[in-house]
Amino acid sequence: AVSLLFNLTETEVCPPSCNCKSLGETKGLHIDCSSRKLTEVPALPVNTKKLYLHNNSLTSVPPGALDSLRSLEEVKISDNPWNCDCHILYLKLWLEDISASSLENIRCATPGPVRMKPLRQLTGNELGICKRLLPVKCLEFFWRDLILIAGAIITLILVAWALKFSKKLVCRINLSQYDSRGQLLGRH
Repeated sequence: AVSLLFNLTETEVCPPSCNCKSLGETKGLHIDCSSRKLTEVPALPVNTKKLYLHNNSLTSVPPGALDSLRSLEEVKISDNPWNCDCHILYLKLWLEDISASSLENIRCATPGPVRMKPLRQLTGNELGICKRLLPVKCLEFFWRDLILIAGAIITLILVAWALKFSKKLVCRINLSQYDSRGQLLGRH
């Protein structure tokens, strides 16, 4: 009965476009989604130990899509037409942490300048979109920070001016009171 319940649970979590095999009750699942013409990574069970996504039509992996696979031991993700632009960075960093050997077999299909280059060899300079986006973001931060700093300086100048003016006003009030008392005392 326990085995039947486990197999039922296993089939419920197995992505419809993949074949899933149990690696034992506590060892997790072997998920084979290879050669399925997939254009995106399917929702995968958390207990995935072995994942095969090779020979599909994957061009990128959305950030965070594979983060829940904490018990993953083996991944094959090569032979896909990877688009090695800024969006491939998540997959590259994820594979560096999880399976550096899988990273060895991944080659870029697009854009032209990095075609057939291994993903592990890509540097930030080769990720063209990232290069163009970075200065724009930096400029946005620069102008925002410049406006905040200018606002703070103007506020400090106004506060200093107000303090200086208030001191002069207090001095004048004190002098006028002293002067009026002195005149009153001088007349008596």
